[in-house]
Amino acid sequence: MTNEPRSPKRWLIGEPLASEKLEGQLLPKHLALPIFSSDALSSVAYAPQELLLILVIGGFALTQLAPYIAAAVIVLLITVVVSYRLIIKAYPSGGGDYEVASKNLGEKAGLVVASALLVDYVMTVAVSVASGVDNIISALPFLAEFRVEIAVGFIVILAAVNLRGVSESSKAFAIPTYLFVGSIGVMIVAALVRTALGDPPVAESAAFGIHQQDALGQAGIVLLLLRAFASGCSALTGVEAISNGVQAFRRPKIQNAQKTLVAMGTIAIVLFAGLVAVAVISHVQYAEDPARQLIGFQAGAVQRSLVAQIASSVFGNNSVPFFIIQAATAAVLLLAANTAFNGFPLLGSVLATDKYAPKSLSTRGDRLIFSNGVIALAVAAAVILVVFRANVSALIQLYIIGVFVSFTLGQTGMIRHWNRQLREGTGTEKRGVIKLYRAINTFGALMTFTVLIIVTITKFTHGAYIVFIIMPILYTLMLGVNRYYRDVDKEIEADPTTRFGAKGDHAIVLVGRMQKPVLKALDYAIAARHDSIEAVHVSIDDDATDKLEKDWVDQNIKVPLNVLESPYRDISAPLAKYIKHRRETHGSEVVTVYTPQYIVGHWWENFLHNHKARRIRHKLALVHGVVIALVPWLLDSSTLIYGRRSRPLPGQARRGEPRRPVARKPMPSAKASSTTKTAAAKSNGTQVTQIKTDTAKQPAKPREPASPRK
Repeated sequence: MTNEPRSPKRWLIGEPLASEKLEGQLLPKHLALPIFSSDALSSVAYAPQELLLILVIGGFALTQLAPYIAAAVIVLLITVVVSYRLIIKAYPSGGGDYEVASKNLGEKAGLVVASALLVDYVMTVAVSVASGVDNIISALPFLAEFRVEIAVGFIVILAAVNLRGVSESSKAFAIPTYLFVGSIGVMIVAALVRTALGDPPVAESAAFGIHQQDALGQAGIVLLLLRAFASGCSALTGVEAISNGVQAFRRPKIQNAQKTLVAMGTIAIVLFAGLVAVAVISHVQYAEDPARQLIGFQAGAVQRSLVAQIASSVFGNNSVPFFIIQAATAAVLLLAANTAFNGFPLLGSVLATDKYAPKSLSTRGDRLIFSNGVIALAVAAAVILVVFRANVSALIQLYIIGVFVSFTLGQTGMIRHWNRQLREGTGTEKRGVIKLYRAINTFGALMTFTVLIIVTITKFTHGAYIVFIIMPILYTLMLGVNRYYRDVDKEIEADPTTRFGAKGDHAIVLVGRMQKPVLKALDYAIAARHDSIEAVHVSIDDDATDKLEKDWVDQNIKVPLNVLESPYRDISAPLAKYIKHRRETHGSEVVTVYTPQYIVGHWWENFLHNHKARRIRHKLALVHGVVIALVPWLLDSSTLIYGRRSRPLPGQARRGEPRRPVARKPMPSAKASSTTKTAAAKSNGTQVTQIKTDTAKQPAKPREPASPRK
């Protein structure tokens, strides 16, 4: 038991969790529902309101068409839920629409979906928080001048709660979500029971007439109906989150994710249909400009939301149930941002794994979540809130478009998926079932594409054009990161001709993967003629460690490889412990730790490299008797500052040069000798050497007894 004070980081996010605790941090269905469904469920609070808002423009007659438009929205919602259930089964890795589009429509379509989803997640946080703050300011008007500060503060709180881990955040957000679902459900049932008993509720706006607009032609009526349908489709926002978060579910992941998706869809459909039905029964009138559009509405008066009007008509104005419903609605609107705080990091980890985003987004933090993704989302949403002054009217114009882009391409990708199975005869489903699935996805693709066109046209001039600027920028950045990582991987790849020769003895060489920079670090350590030498690998991934051990044998490296276990995924702490143990058993010797470091030529490359190495150096600098030796590896950009990197692949000619053959020579035999022998070969004009060292004279290095590798 230590008496050391806890750091601010520990107070904020808690103690680190070991890797074997990951299963305990995964979500059961009853906690996954509020985590991944808060956005979709909260949208039913304003989707019926948005639907009626558009219909009021066409007069009272069009408002009576609300149930039919709601039915069309429900059909689309069912279609999308069924489609995502199929996506979860076919692509359970957590990529959702991004993975579907990438594998069936190609890389470019996948990146379009990824950029759309990233924008949508950021906008979900911004809109949800701004909407929640609006509800707070409506109750406490004196806070209006602190609107932006309050909004940013809520983002900090949401990020901090999520940084504590998925399990803890799910418990914190479960109660408001279930309270919202329960209170709205009770309100709908009470309204329908009253109606059945002959005492239907009457909304406070039922007495208002609607100003007759100028005569609308048939085309104008059709456009209004399509706009109303598109506005009602805001009930679909957040449906995709579960397909992007399958890996956050407990086993069996696929079945649990599918059941949670069906539960979310069922609840959303029931609440949406119920609110529209009760709104029609109670004659709720809701207008964008009530003073101009509603007859009898007093200028300057507050137009209450559709949920507030229904609650007031069912339970009575300012009653206890009324305030419970209002509080639950405000809370769930605010917490709808939490869906993005779970979806964004998971999508970011998938993109990082595919090398379309910085590798840091694929790293789990102390609490076994993708903490870098949480922080990136919080920063992006905070910047947008500051720029737009947390104005909901301005932010809402940037919303929804991204999710329907992903819907459309995801559905189209599934059509290609089923076509391929029919053509190749693959898959376990019968041909008739596959054709049914294809028909569902085809219908969904047509519907979502129609909504996308309508939303784009109706919102483009009101600020939605910004989305069509941001998405290509994100697309270009992700493509650039992928090409950059591809070039760097090729540059540092350890192939059969990669050898480094030197004269010397032994030290600690920190090894991550079998790459040229690691072999060069071995070369430096041997040339330094230490009394003893070993390579140390800190294992944070068993598969990667197994591959390294195999590569170590295949490369015929005589330097012993020592593997240290790290249950908390920290490299520096096990290494420091091992060095202290070695110095206790071998005396106060100087331990030189060799670690490679990339040397780059562009400032932005610093964001993509050397983060782990820097943290390790900072920790090892505090260990007695340790000397840190940096072995620089110059990437092409360190010298090729201008223009596109131009290093050709082996056998590939540079632009303007004739193609040259690749010289390949057999690998020399690896016989131990008393001195370091060097075998040189020429390949594309580059001298390569083979490492050989006499290990017979070196003291045997036992594995770390305190943490044997399993």
